Amino acid sequence: MSSPSSGSSAASSAAPSLTAGLNLAQQEAVNYMHGPCLVLAGAGSGKTRVITHKIGRLIQAGLPATEIAAITFTNKAAAEMRERAKKLIGKSAKGVVICTFHALGVRMLRQDGEALGLKPQFSILDSDDVTSILKDAGGSTDAATARQWQWTISLWKNMGLNAAQAEAQAATDNDKLIARIMARYEERLTAYQSVDFDDLIGLPLKLLQEHDAVRDKWQQSLGHVLVDEYQDTNATQYEVLKLLVGQRGRFTAVGDDDQSIYGWRGATLDNLKKLPVDYPTLRVIKLEQNYRSTGAILRAANNVIAPNPKLFPKTLFSELGEGEPVRVVDCDSEEHEAERVVARIQGLRVGGELQAVGSQHKEWKDFCVLYRANHMAKPFEKAFRKANIPYKVSGGQSFFDRAEIKDLCAWLRLLVNNDDDPAFLRAVTTPKRGIGHTTLGALGVFASRYKLSLFEALFSNSLSSAVPAKGVASLHEFGRYVNDLEYRAKSTVGAEDARAFLNDWLKDIDYEKHLYDGEESEKLAAARWTNVMDFCDWMAQRCGGQIDDTSGAVITAETKTMLEVVQTIALLSTISEREGDQNVVTLSTLHAAKGLEWPHVVLAGCNEGSLPFKLEDKNGDESGTNSEENIALRLQEERRLMYVGITRAQRTLSVNWVRRRKKGRDTVAGVPSRFIAEMALDKNTVKEDPREKIKALRAEFAKRAADSAEANAVAEAARSAL
Repeated sequence: MSSPSSGSSAASSAAPSLTAGLNLAQQEAVNYMHGPCLVLAGAGSGKTRVITHKIGRLIQAGLPATEIAAITFTNKAAAEMRERAKKLIGKSAKGVVICTFHALGVRMLRQDGEALGLKPQFSILDSDDVTSILKDAGGSTDAATARQWQWTISLWKNMGLNAAQAEAQAATDNDKLIARIMARYEERLTAYQSVDFDDLIGLPLKLLQEHDAVRDKWQQSLGHVLVDEYQDTNATQYEVLKLLVGQRGRFTAVGDDDQSIYGWRGATLDNLKKLPVDYPTLRVIKLEQNYRSTGAILRAANNVIAPNPKLFPKTLFSELGEGEPVRVVDCDSEEHEAERVVARIQGLRVGGELQAVGSQHKEWKDFCVLYRANHMAKPFEKAFRKANIPYKVSGGQSFFDRAEIKDLCAWLRLLVNNDDDPAFLRAVTTPKRGIGHTTLGALGVFASRYKLSLFEALFSNSLSSAVPAKGVASLHEFGRYVNDLEYRAKSTVGAEDARAFLNDWLKDIDYEKHLYDGEESEKLAAARWTNVMDFCDWMAQRCGGQIDDTSGAVITAETKTMLEVVQTIALLSTISEREGDQNVVTLSTLHAAKGLEWPHVVLAGCNEGSLPFKLEDKNGDESGTNSEENIALRLQEERRLMYVGITRAQRTLSVNWVRRRKKGRDTVAGVPSRFIAEMALDKNTVKEDPREKIKALRAEFAKRAADSAEANAVAEAARSAL
């Protein structure tokens, strides 16, 4: 493995193209290469720029691109980073591993998972599959209960606990029950040769911990690891990182403790605390210059986050000027708030309200409404439709969550891994082929008795003793078809062959007829068939090397077989290429908005009980969820969430609260969020009376109409004079 030159003289030797436009802190982060480095990147401080420039700097210093890994948290972020690295570095960036933690885990398990008894063609289960298996493992028919088990098991896995360890430390009888269900769940995953998303981190950790040869191989192959959004890592991801970089500790962790908002899914700030302890030579570099927001917005953000304890104190500053004051808007109700937001957007767009924002920030896509919980979107959707304002709800249904896409993915998963029982059950019944629940139930009992997968069981010589002859014949016909399809998929290479393969398959199973037969609305059936065609086109592009398997970016790469491409499907939560850059207003939760920005932002529903979310649970249990320490920690995370919301805004920010809000069927008095006071805006705040605002807006429109009528009258008089 090659080694980059040490950082002492790096700054002087760096090419101008890699340092031009960087401030001093960014340059230091880019040029420090020979040891562990923590870059504390405040909101809008150019962290992606630092990461891409550092990739270029490492290559310039002699480290092969194939020995550099940049790890992000979403496919979209990976695609953006890959594109920016390509523009900055050129062809050299092609060899850099830029992917999510989960994609890296898949890569490791495909290559070395056999050491754990996992075949390379293992399946990756989605959330619905997991719920189904847990219902079976726990002997429950209630999906909501199974999802609660799923949530707890996921947290335990992210903490690095297996079923035995979870049961040993269980604080309640319910936790002990879930730990026993987890043990049965793990047995089923092993039998199905399948993993869930948490396993894509946990199993690579086990590989690195227990198999010296595998650990040495990966440490030798990675000369430098860069981790984006480091504050969002969980305990398991931190241990994986440590074992990947080894004693040399050649890594760059980029993150911001003030933006750690995923504690509820296992992310922990302990990972930031551990770095200086585990790596005493850690270089800490702060990026405090914000290139996104005005001074007024940053002052509000700095004030809000100030009460939180600091691991590494920093204060954001901007050279973009003071800008418009932050506005605090009180509204009578949620519906009234939505009307006020409509008026604000319309006012900014017509230009009569804020001349300072400039005409370049008046497209629909320049506006965003942020809120704490998904259900808060409904009043805004209604108001936007009434006002003919185009919008999208960020974080809506994933393309892969649609029933028709799940159907096709189940078939394709079965081709890769015949032992994937959840995929088998979906494929064998979709479309229906005369194999009923009675036959499948008997097959399941037979398979369990002889410890076989369902697919293995259907070819057993003794199956006829458990399943009637007609059922056996139907199962054999299905099994032969799957085997034939698998054989064809192995030899299907490139986009053109892939399209032909997919079209022939859909005709064979008569899937279009299945969709139309299952929908009362022909229009809805047609829309679902269009989704199927989009999916097939997308799969074909991947086979043709036009879309990268890990990041989703549009590139030119080597062609792949259909079977190779199928292995990557479960990693993707959405087809980002389909969305495009829509000119619509964004409605989004605060969590989903992290990493994004808009010229004009409205923070909606900033009330106690919403933001911060209710901190005390009256049904708290013996685990101590209502202890003073836990309440304090939850408040700190809610404050960070408010900070993230504020720092999404570039030019204007409106903070709304409602005087009366709905609580079930009742209406209760609303209390403004404590965070509004913590912004300490005082006289710099524009405290807005919505009624006066709407009057002014109506007057503006009336004046324009009058001016237009007068101008038309003058023009008409002029024409008459001629």
